[in-house]
Amino acid sequence: MENIKTQEDNIPALKMFTIERQPYQKKTIINTLKEKQVRMTTLTHRARRTEVGKNSEKKVESEKDMNQDRNQDNEDTGDSKDIRLTLMEEVLLLGLKDKEVLLKSDSPTGDVLLDETLKHIKATEPTETVQTWIELLTGETWNPFKLQYQLRNVRERIAKNLVEKGILTTEKQNFLLFDMTTHPVTNTTEKQRLVKKLQDSVLERWVNDPQRMDKRTLALLVLAHSSDVLENVFSSLTDDKYDMAMNRAKDLVELDPEVEGTKHSATEMIWAVLAAFNKS
Repeated sequence: MENIKTQEDNIPALKMFTIERQPYQKKTIINTLKEKQVRMTTLTHRARRTEVGKNSEKKVESEKDMNQDRNQDNEDTGDSKDIRLTLMEEVLLLGLKDKEVLLKSDSPTGDVLLDETLKHIKATEPTETVQTWIELLTGETWNPFKLQYQLRNVRERIAKNLVEKGILTTEKQNFLLFDMTTHPVTNTTEKQRLVKKLQDSVLERWVNDPQRMDKRTLALLVLAHSSDVLENVFSSLTDDKYDMAMNRAKDLVELDPEVEGTKHSATEMIWAVLAAFNKS
């Protein structure tokens, strides 16, 4: 009450008004001021609660999105802990039927083919484009002075790596005048895991945005498309799911690599490789 009286005395108009009124009228005015102050405080608290509620909802939604992306990344990287395959080995494996036969660091990778590639790239001056390196490494070049860059017996060397990892085996088949070495699939579980991973990436876990896709899965889709093995990947699907998967994969690889490569968080090398294959 003393505080309120002090505030009244500091307001001349209110002081004059209360002098002319009876004591009980003065109390009425004071009570009215208190009620208004309480109402204003209540409205302020409600506004704050509303704002906090909205912020909390946004925070929860943000955490859900982050958890979803984190779970997706964890699932995408959840390859078999016993068997670690390179992208080239995965592409070759996808191309085999069950009953049938880039540079941020030049540090050794432990993979013979990759280390050989890094050695060529490191020793070459001036630097070449991604498309030029694909042509050189595959031997698809008309320059006789650069034939030494071609990687020899790539398919056979990758197949031998898969044999060592217990996924393929080696057999000899006789074709009248000569014998041929073949590498049938023995570990079908590993292949099915890989097939399901790609199928899910364009069906159940399709995000319709390459920037949100797991980078390794995106790279595998691009390489599988360029190697013409996507039909093998989707062949076990029902007709409607097959069409959906092929259409989504087609939409993905038909994006403009130059535009996608410049977007935020994009992996430029993946799109550079796709652009090179599109031009070849």
